[in-house]
Amino acid sequence: MGTVETTSVDRNTLAQIAFRFCFVYLGLFCLLLTCIPFALLGIFGRWVRKYVGPWDMSLTDPVTGWVGRTFFGVDAVLHDDSGAGDQAAVWVLVLCLLVVAVVATAVWTALDRRTSYPRLLAWFTLFLRLCLGGMMLSFGFAKLFPTQMPGPTLAQLLQPYGDFSPASVLWLQIGSSYPYEMTLGAVEVVAGLLLFVPRTVVLGAAVSLLSMAQVLLTNMTFDIPEKLLSLHLLLMSLVLLAPYLRQLVNVFVRQRACEPLAQPALFTDNRKNRIALWIQVAFGLWVALGCGYDRWIVWQDQYGAGSSKSELYGIWAVRDFTFDGQPIPPLTTDETRWQRLVFDDPGAATYQRMNGELVPVRADFLPTGQLELTTTDTTSAQPPFATLSTDRPTPNQLLLSGKLRDHPVTITLDRVNLNTFTLRNRGFHWVQNYPYFR
Repeated sequence: MGTVETTSVDRNTLAQIAFRFCFVYLGLFCLLLTCIPFALLGIFGRWVRKYVGPWDMSLTDPVTGWVGRTFFGVDAVLHDDSGAGDQAAVWVLVLCLLVVAVVATAVWTALDRRTSYPRLLAWFTLFLRLCLGGMMLSFGFAKLFPTQMPGPTLAQLLQPYGDFSPASVLWLQIGSSYPYEMTLGAVEVVAGLLLFVPRTVVLGAAVSLLSMAQVLLTNMTFDIPEKLLSLHLLLMSLVLLAPYLRQLVNVFVRQRACEPLAQPALFTDNRKNRIALWIQVAFGLWVALGCGYDRWIVWQDQYGAGSSKSELYGIWAVRDFTFDGQPIPPLTTDETRWQRLVFDDPGAATYQRMNGELVPVRADFLPTGQLELTTTDTTSAQPPFATLSTDRPTPNQLLLSGKLRDHPVTITLDRVNLNTFTLRNRGFHWVQNYPYFR
């Protein structure tokens, strides 16, 4: 009997230590990794983004910078021009939070002899599920309105598969099927909404756990720079499910009845708890409205039917290329002649060399009707390397003439039918007697 009681006490002590550690570590992580509270701003998020980016870490940069330089020999300051979540600054921040959480847990355990924190547990649980729910809605709507992983650009249709990075392979694989991407997003949106309703928190945490397990797996195996964030969202799902582990095992494994999976009460007054319930539901709808509205605007601006395209949108194959008055034959060894010219987004173009290399450039259409092409792979401003007049004898023919690297040039191009690419024309088939791989 004494052994059973001792074991019970030991388990309770370990549970309290685990709670204290999670409270400090996950609490600080959610507050300091600014993309998490940013997701809870709702419609205000688009306004705040104009002044503060969702990855702003200006408060922690001095600390991570000093720790990185002192202990690891790196300047661990966040790169504002990158949306990557696995930067050195974030890794150092996580390490600092681990140290702080371990020290704080040890001090808390030494000074506080209480064995339970019912109100603190209730509010911390609420905090965690709001943060997790906000991130699930943010990522979910980015896929439900397929903006996170858009389909292949025109230039990417010409790029050899072997030249793609693993991350690009995953992005384009998902982006090539909008129904698949939207389904993934719908699952995340449902999980996020369930987390804002007390009665459905356990279901929402379970769906979030499965969804984040799949996301973490792809991040790890395709080298996506969001491993830290997806790992922590998975951990948050586990922490929310931990108090109900015994009941879930009883239902799904042992096939036994279990008591209701109720959330810890925020107040001792039932009326206040009912009011808090409706506030949580309203807040969830507010966050969902903000995330959905933001992704809808991005979709309309960048990918929708009315989104801006280049004046010469399309892939243009070079038929004739005259340089310094001499026609240049289409030899793969020629370094002057172009194979194709691609116009997709406004202000940008890509030309393909004869060896297949794709070179992105800036494309400016002047009021005079001329086209200026400027190199983009340099840090300093460069003058245009090509100034060309454009002529469209027919909708599917383009004539460029002018100067290319200070030499007279005339280029005749034909529009490529985009539906000749198998990725765009294959479509869906119910009946297939043989698998179709190309």
